[in-house]
Amino acid sequence: HLQVPTTKLPPPYQEMEVDCQPEEACTFDEDSIELGDVKDMRLEAEAVVNDVLFAVSEMHVSQNLGSASDVAYINVETKEGNRYCLELTEAGLRVVGHVFDQVDEDLSTQYHETIYSLLDTLSPGYREAFGNALLQRLEMLKQTDNEGVALET
Repeated sequence: HLQVPTTKLPPPYQEMEVDCQPEEACTFDEDSIELGDVKDMRLEAEAVVNDVLFAVSEMHVSQNLGSASDVAYINVETKEGNRYCLELTEAGLRVVGHVFDQVDEDLSTQYHETIYSLLDTLSPGYREAFGNALLQRLEMLKQTDNEGVALET
């Protein structure tokens, strides 16, 4: 067995065994592997919430709207007090309602690849909170770097 490290796959699939004899030319194309429904949208939704909770007033995965392996719903209240119901699918995230746990079938909104892009269009308060968090992180890195320089001299 040959251990082939991969870089694009999630942790459970980081190393996969490939059967090939030493004398055979063994080629491995990780993009050609069919993994089925590796992404569970409920888990993705939880990750999305944890990622940006600091920059919104409230955010949680909907318990009232049915989530599945291919779709999940997230309720978010922006810093401005606006409430949205978001749909998360393989296509991305989009607003599907302006009330928690409600899907408005007549609403036709564009998909966003990331939660950052979506919130950036909905909430100036999100942009400000995200920018402040980024500045704080850079300040921490700068202090850490300065301490390292001080120790060297």
